[in-house]
Amino acid sequence: MAFDIQGKRVWVAGHSGMVGAAIVRRLAREDCVVLTAGRQDADLTRQSEVETWMQTNKPDVVFIAAAKVGGIVANDSMPAQFLYENMMIEANIIHAAYKNGVEKLMFLGSSCIYPRMAEQPMKEEALLTGSLEPTNEWYGIAKIAGIKLCQAYRKQYGCNFISAQPTNLYGPHDNFHLKNSHVIPALIVKAHNAKLAGEAQMEVWGSGKPYREFLYVDDLADALVFLLQNYADELHINVGTGDEVTIADLAQAVVSAVGFSGELVFDSSKPDGAPRKLMDSSRLMNMGWKPGVALSQGLDMAYQWYLNNSDNIRSV
Repeated sequence: MAFDIQGKRVWVAGHSGMVGAAIVRRLAREDCVVLTAGRQDADLTRQSEVETWMQTNKPDVVFIAAAKVGGIVANDSMPAQFLYENMMIEANIIHAAYKNGVEKLMFLGSSCIYPRMAEQPMKEEALLTGSLEPTNEWYGIAKIAGIKLCQAYRKQYGCNFISAQPTNLYGPHDNFHLKNSHVIPALIVKAHNAKLAGEAQMEVWGSGKPYREFLYVDDLADALVFLLQNYADELHINVGTGDEVTIADLAQAVVSAVGFSGELVFDSSKPDGAPRKLMDSSRLMNMGWKPGVALSQGLDMAYQWYLNNSDNIRSV
C-alpha cells in the first residue's frame, strides 16, 4: 500500500547538504511539515542530543541524508573520521527513530557499498560478495552498517525502515573544495579557474579511463520521495540513470559547460578508484520512476548554480 505523507512531520537530517537540500526542495511540493535541525540544535554524532531533539520535535518520517562525504583523497586520508562519524550519525538517528515511534525512515547509502570488482551493472544482490574499493572502503563500510541497521530494526522490531543507494551525485549545494570534493565539482572549479586565468591546459586527476555514472541531485530527491511513498521492503534499492561515461569524456563535458577551450592533461599518478561503477537501477525503474535530467543539462545547471552562489559556496 502507498505511504501517505500528507500532514506528516518529515525530518530531513542533513538538510544543509547537497542531498538534504534537494529533498527539502522536493518536499515543498507535498502537503507535509518539513523539520530541520542545524548543528546548533543537535550534534548528530551525540546520541543524547539526537534523542532529545527527536523527543521534542516528534517527526513521523525521517530521511537520513546527513553524512561525512568526500572524494577519493578525502576518503583515503581520513579513514577514522569517515568511519566513526558516519556510523555514529546513522546509529543515533535509527535508534532514536525506533524509540520515538517514527512511522517510516529512509536511509541513504552509496554505490561505494558494492565490491570493487562487482559484476556490472551492479545489482542490489552484489552487496557483501567481494572486497570494497580500498580508497573509500571506510565510507562504504559505514554505509553497509546503516543498511544492516535498518534491516535489523525491521526484523526485530517491525520498523518500516528502508534504504536507497544513490549513484554518484552532483548539483546545487555540492562541495566545491578542490581536494575534498567529488569529481564533477572539482572539475567545475578547475575549468572555471583555468578559463579566468586564460590557461592553455587543465590538469585532471587520474588516467581518465574509469567509467562512472552520474545523477543530478534533484532527480535523486524525486526518486527518494517516490520510494518513500511506494516501497516498504527489506532490500535496499539502487537509484541511478543506467548511463555511464569515462572520466575523460566527463571532463570534456564539464569544460564545454564552463566554456574552457584549453587542452586536458591527465595526471596518472593520482588514484583512479574502481575501474567501473554502474548500478543496475531496473528495480526502481520497473516501479515507474525515471530520471529527468540529462548529464549535459545537469552540468549546465550545476555550473550556473556555482556562478550564482560564489559568495557562500561550500568549499571545505
